Amino acid sequence: MRPILASENRSLLRQYAWSKVLLAFDFDGTLAPIVADRDRARMRDSTHRLLKLVASLYPCIVVSGRARADVLRRLDGVRLRLVIGNHGLEPMRASGDFVRTVRRWVAMLSARLRGLPGVDIEDKRLSLAIHYRRSRRKKQALAAIREASAELAGARAIEGKLVVNLLPPNAPHKGLAVQRARDSLCCDTALYVGDDDTDEDVFSLKEPGQLLGIRVGVSSESSAPYFIRGQAQIDTLLLELARLRAKSGPVQGAAP
Repeated sequence: MRPILASENRSLLRQYAWSKVLLAFDFDGTLAPIVADRDRARMRDSTHRLLKLVASLYPCIVVSGRARADVLRRLDGVRLRLVIGNHGLEPMRASGDFVRTVRRWVAMLSARLRGLPGVDIEDKRLSLAIHYRRSRRKKQALAAIREASAELAGARAIEGKLVVNLLPPNAPHKGLAVQRARDSLCCDTALYVGDDDTDEDVFSLKEPGQLLGIRVGVSSESSAPYFIRGQAQIDTLLLELARLRAKSGPVQGAAP
């Protein structure tokens, strides 16, 4: 992995900024810091201002594991081209089968994990997340969550930062969501920034010259070729993207 903001990599960032590019961001851990209480997650004021500026210069989207309505209220009025929730399940596809599957899973997991202190099941209708950030025995909690999740037929489990995400069989993922958004918004390229294993569905796409993946933080196991050093550096990246687009002028044919 290479630092995207290093001087030797600025030319690549400029190449994307001057193209018909879609900017796509995860929310938690990317636009907003990770916090102990997920209900209190918010962008810093500086990030909010910069995202609003960048969204006036580029077509921008957010792709989050949160429910779409949950993300929308945390954007505090920033107007984006798309807000995609539930790892790509909202608003592109809302299958009744997914809802019924997740409802069954919630009932099963509630019974299996009842009594585990600090473990919380978040029902997002189309997917669910099992949080164990507040558990004092995190290794034991994760082992219990893994064991219970393994009994859910067809479930795709994606482990994140003190959370296990569970997606129904054949559910779309963030990578597919970014590809669809890029095509529907008539963009030629996409730049995606994310911090977690759920973002690897984007980073692992093999699209040289069409997709620039940037991970928040260094990870030897990530497929992202570039990184920023931490969540606080998102402001620096947003500011640089704004400067580059201002220098380039209007991009012919780019989505407004």
